[in-house]
Amino acid sequence: MSNQILQVQSLDASYGESKVLFDVSIAVQERQVVGCVGRNGAGKSTLLKSIAGFLQPRAGTITSEGVDLVGRTAFAIAGMGIKYVPQDKKVFSDLTVRENLELGSYASGDYNWDPVLVFFPKLKVLMDRKAGWLSGGERQMLMIGRAILGRPKLLLIDEPTEGLAPSIVSHLKDVFRELRKSAALVIVEQNLPMICAIADKIYALNEGRLMAELTEREQITPEVCEPYL
Repeated sequence: MSNQILQVQSLDASYGESKVLFDVSIAVQERQVVGCVGRNGAGKSTLLKSIAGFLQPRAGTITSEGVDLVGRTAFAIAGMGIKYVPQDKKVFSDLTVRENLELGSYASGDYNWDPVLVFFPKLKVLMDRKAGWLSGGERQMLMIGRAILGRPKLLLIDEPTEGLAPSIVSHLKDVFRELRKSAALVIVEQNLPMICAIADKIYALNEGRLMAELTEREQITPEVCEPYL
């Protein structure tokens, strides 16, 4: 059995008085791809934000390799090798691609961009373009590229293929397969064929509750996951 990178136990989370997650537990092993599916508003993004330190849970525990993450800042959690790629595809619009990567290098201490450019060679020709002028697919490449600086042990990626062309989705699927050789991935995704093709395990959420945990290869299919969307 691989080492456990992440364990979430009995997690409750809310925004103010509005409770969003109810008693959610998940586990992620080293170099495992875990998919998280469910309807809009099911609590998937809230789960990632809670793990990444952007939202403090009301109850429950979140640990990584035995270290408690609850109460730590998002910056500290990122420094532990747990990187979060949000859904909104927000980059520093007034800065160039190069400057965005430099900020990622400054934060991580990793100035070797070779792995980023191997995964996303298109960024090489976009280095001097302002990030605000990038397409949605190019922004996603930049955000993931920035996140892999520092060789993280866990990537939390929220809706990476939303609104992207099929060719970009196919490329990202290949990138995720390569990234899993050195990191675990938790991916919130509505594209069931894509996530089912690469996931080792699927968690299905509905209205903030865990409805299913799919771990057998024959279970991880779009047909099995479809009722949860």
